Amino acid sequence: MSPREACDAASGLAAHERRVARDLELLGLPPRHWPATKPGPDGQPLIDVVVIGAGMCGIAAAAGLIFAGVRNIRVLDQNPAGREGPWLTFARMATLRSPKHLPGPAMGIPSLTFRAWYEASDGPGGWERLYKIPRDVWMDYLGWLQRVLALPIENGATVTRLAPAGGAIAITVETGTGTRLLHARRVVLATGRGGAGGLHTPDLVDRGLWPDLAAHANEAIDFGRLKGRRIAVLGGGDAAWDNAATALEAGAAQVDMYVRRDVLPQVNKGRGAALAGFFAGVGALDDAERWSLFVYRDDHAPPPPHETVLRTIRQPGFNIHFNAPVAAAARDGARVVVRIEGDATPRDADFLVVATGFAIDLRACRELAALAPEIATWGDRYTPPPALARPHLALYPYLGDGFELQRRRLDGPAELERIHVFNIAAMPSIGAVTGEIPGIGYGADRLTAAIAAAIFREDIAHMRRELDAFAEPELESTPFFVPGRE
Repeated sequence: MSPREACDAASGLAAHERRVARDLELLGLPPRHWPATKPGPDGQPLIDVVVIGAGMCGIAAAAGLIFAGVRNIRVLDQNPAGREGPWLTFARMATLRSPKHLPGPAMGIPSLTFRAWYEASDGPGGWERLYKIPRDVWMDYLGWLQRVLALPIENGATVTRLAPAGGAIAITVETGTGTRLLHARRVVLATGRGGAGGLHTPDLVDRGLWPDLAAHANEAIDFGRLKGRRIAVLGGGDAAWDNAATALEAGAAQVDMYVRRDVLPQVNKGRGAALAGFFAGVGALDDAERWSLFVYRDDHAPPPPHETVLRTIRQPGFNIHFNAPVAAAARDGARVVVRIEGDATPRDADFLVVATGFAIDLRACRELAALAPEIATWGDRYTPPPALARPHLALYPYLGDGFELQRRRLDGPAELERIHVFNIAAMPSIGAVTGEIPGIGYGADRLTAAIAAAIFREDIAHMRRELDAFAEPELESTPFFVPGRE
């Protein structure tokens, strides 16, 4: 970009930000703060809501709460500013899978959409030329939302423990300056795809391969170190292809991808379900219907985007092996040995990328580990017919209508229902509205309405006092004004 183009872009964005401010003014946003101020266990005022995570879901949750008049909030993210979420860390796709026109976390305000921001930055012609959204550009947009909405974000703040605290939640936070304790009425876990159990690494992969001979696809990888090397990739989903392409583009000599299936999935059923009815309606279904739908989605894994496949196969040195379920991957000196089921001849490689996604295991979530035995899962609440039994799906938390955790036992800690799971773990309970761009607006609306309603119920005595104290005379300038009367 030339200096003049940079100046024009800055001028266009500044004008657009004035439009955003005007739009918010016209809508009366944000409204005044209305919840009561309540003391916490330490005698200090409670924070109304702490949002953990400042990526797309955290932005949507925080903005929704502020726009609902719940303004006493904090947003905590363990990453440095500008590196929240996966986009500049482990995400390695060239462009987002979602179409560019989706509103995403714009909270129903046109000037907050990606398109409005992009056109202001690059002009309408740039929008027309744009095919799909590069992931670094998406990260720039999310950072702009954080700034233009003035969200109260604290970076470098890692939440290590959530605990009941006399009708509130105690939040242990570690930062570069030490550990502190916060208390909040409600907590929102906007912790992304890895926020319900971390990375999934099958038992067949020897943990002794780390750190020099293996990495999970969603870990940091120094691809420059793999130049000229032979790479084995376990898995055939999006991350497998993204990492294969990245390795080859960085100079890897060869990539062998091992896939259990005989062919790749052909249809992205998620695109077929990206409709307002699914986003608004899944949470209203009964358990049997929700479970059946989730099993269907899980059984029909999406194919990798065709752009990603083409990006990968245009590189020399790429090989894909179908009908090749890996039985074991282990160290042999400075090499990785991969054994395929039914194949007596082992394969070798210089490095292994394990592209097997994320786990659902609340015991592995540091902030929930102590509470995990008390949290109800789908396995606790619903027994499917044998044909639909999926033990790995039964580990998902069983959530209430507002994404809140539920107690496994009636005498369990009631404070669990003050923790709202606004990450991938909400899918069987509420639908695809917590981690995917098409549905994030629906999810944020539902979450913030539920939290605002819950706080209002708790504060009804305060709200009645506020109402009783309201005495603005309507008829003062008329002949019918009677002082002191309501």
